[in-house]
Amino acid sequence: MSSTLTGWLQAVALVGALALCHRPLGDHIAKLLTTGKHLGVERGLYKAVGVDADADQRWPVYLRSVLAFSVVSVLFLYGLIRLQGHLLLSLGVPQMEGHQAWNTAISFTTNTNWQSYSGEAAMGHLVQMAGLAVQNFVSAAVGIAVMATLIRGVTRNKTDRVGNFWVDLTRIVLRLLLPLAIVFALVLVAGGTIQNFHGFHELTTLAGDPQSIPGGPVASQEVIKELGTNGGGFFNANSAHPFENPNGFTNLLEIFLLLLIPFALPRTFGRMVGDNRQGYAIVAVMGLFWVASAALITFFEVQHAGVAAQAAGAGMEGKEQRFGIAASSLFAASTTLTSTGAVNSFHDSYSPFGGGLTIFNMMLGEIAPGGTGSGLYGMLILAVVAVFVAGLMVGRTPEYLGKKLGGREMKFASLYILTTPTLVLVGTGIAMALPGERAGMLNSGAHGFSEVLYAFTSAANNNGSAFAGVTVNTDWYDTALGLVMVLGRFLPMVFVLALAGALARQQPVPATPGTLPTHKPLFVGLLSGVILIVVGLTYFPALALGPIAEGLH
Repeated sequence: MSSTLTGWLQAVALVGALALCHRPLGDHIAKLLTTGKHLGVERGLYKAVGVDADADQRWPVYLRSVLAFSVVSVLFLYGLIRLQGHLLLSLGVPQMEGHQAWNTAISFTTNTNWQSYSGEAAMGHLVQMAGLAVQNFVSAAVGIAVMATLIRGVTRNKTDRVGNFWVDLTRIVLRLLLPLAIVFALVLVAGGTIQNFHGFHELTTLAGDPQSIPGGPVASQEVIKELGTNGGGFFNANSAHPFENPNGFTNLLEIFLLLLIPFALPRTFGRMVGDNRQGYAIVAVMGLFWVASAALITFFEVQHAGVAAQAAGAGMEGKEQRFGIAASSLFAASTTLTSTGAVNSFHDSYSPFGGGLTIFNMMLGEIAPGGTGSGLYGMLILAVVAVFVAGLMVGRTPEYLGKKLGGREMKFASLYILTTPTLVLVGTGIAMALPGERAGMLNSGAHGFSEVLYAFTSAANNNGSAFAGVTVNTDWYDTALGLVMVLGRFLPMVFVLALAGALARQQPVPATPGTLPTHKPLFVGLLSGVILIVVGLTYFPALALGPIAEGLH
């Protein structure tokens, strides 16, 4: 069987599995976000921390809860990393420097999981489990919680309440992420992913050289790293490491896991607004971009430039033999279109246009299907912009699902869209303007620029993958990328929550013959066009200096 046919069969199997889970999982998430019933363990947690589970919050209070929880998470994780040499299961790893610990704590709290360190050499088992894995759960839950407030803003009328953050966070972790993680961690173990508390085994290779083989609780972290679209690897090689991702079955399962919740959330949206067709329209746009990206990356990698290069297997550079080009390209498209950032191949070794597409995927705002929660609320922001554009065309006040989109609402949507590009382009510009930071580039010319552009695009969009080729474990890069991760995560959340509050206060308006139907193919096309135009106008000059210039050359 050819590798191309194998790739197509894997893609078909993946689409089928996601389609089967779309409805039941989406309905389950909608139910847990709307039910008034609390589980016994949940009531115990609310009582322990003094939360009134039946009291909804205004959007500023909800925002303060999100920020307070995140600040505590950063401080806890920073302290755990800095003190790990005095903790159990530290494995004798050296103490991490302050600037790198800051960057790592920010990275995992913001769902980015950018790693400027080698996991097996810098983190003991306790920090991996009690620090990094815990943040993988709660950072994913925060994204879904913020998404829920935007949907409630659409569904609620004449109120200033958008939900209770502590209730949302608790339910998402206990009723969604934890059960799925337990089940699929067992599947990963059955597939060959390791799960133990071993330290380093000192072995002698066939050549007579010593080698240290690490162990660890890998499967339990691997599952939530994909399921929560986090992406931080237990090992430096991430999902290319055979202990994390040993074979073709686990590789396909990991792609399925990182797409599972984001592709189910449009169904949740449809259920909560009372019109499943709205969810189908959103998932159609997500699916179109995902299929196009996976197909194009695969095409460019298979058609690697030059007959001699193809004959020498140049398309396999940076890819695992056990996965091949098709499965590596499918993983690359999926991990950069979500906010996962896990990798099973080396994106820096991709062809110029193949690697450029991984950057472009993140520049889309990771909305196809995007991260857990963040993908859907990003897509809904763009849907608001698309409706506004359509309203301007016909000269009427735009409205989306019965809510008018006035100046206040559009300011929040516009600020959301402008935030990430500003961080990416300003950060990249500063890095390229500083001689010391340019010296950290291991490649010159267009490819070197692409590496820096990739780093800031990944950080601002909370993806976490890297083009590599840049020395980023420096005071400047750790600080700069840490700030970009913080602002790229929480500034958009501010605008999403503010928009949710503005919509919730409105009285719904009835649909008229002039109302734009947002569940039909026309709107799917309009929304897709708006996404491409917004991204193209914003990032094309930067892409032209990097991957496009390299590809044309």
